[in-house]
Order: sequence, then structure tokens, then C-alpha cells
Amino acid sequence: MAFMVVNTHEAKTHLSRLLQRVREGEQITIAHAGVPLARLVAVEEKKDTRPLGFARNKVWIADDFDAPLPDEILAAFNGEDGPTRKQARKPQRK
Repeated sequence: MAFMVVNTHEAKTHLSRLLQRVREGEQITIAHAGVPLARLVAVEEKKDTRPLGFARNKVWIADDFDAPLPDEILAAFNGEDGPTRKQARKPQRK
């Protein structure tokens, strides 16, 4: 893989040529006053796509998936104290 460094003025002037070189496999660094700013690289196409229905009969959604949440959980989401469960009482010693 070839590497090339160009200044910003040259990059603006010859962008289409630089993109063609990137398409052919080069990586091009754009610099301003000798300081690298950006790199032009080709975008890799995603080749592995998942076919529709690949998880058929492996995933299910519960019947109560969208049922309302209990009040204490809703209160927690809203940052409220909300109703609390009764704590188990310890037996008193005599």
C-alpha cells in the first residue's frame, strides 16, 4: 500500500485525482504547514450481511413484554422514592 502526503491547497485543487488514487489503494495524508491533519482512505464495503430471518424460531417476545411496569420500578426510573416493599420484621426478643 502506497502512502502520500499533500498540503491542503494541493488537496483542494486535485481532490478528484486524489480520490482516484485512494480508490486504487493509496492512503493520502493531508497536511497544513507540514503538520498532518487528515487521512484519505478507501471505505471498506461491508460484505457480511445478515439475511432476513436468520434467527427465525430462536428469538421470542413474551406476551407481557409491553405490560405496565410496577409502581416501584416506574418511580425508580423517574428518580422518585416511590412505594417500597415492606421489610421483613425481625422477631423481638423478650
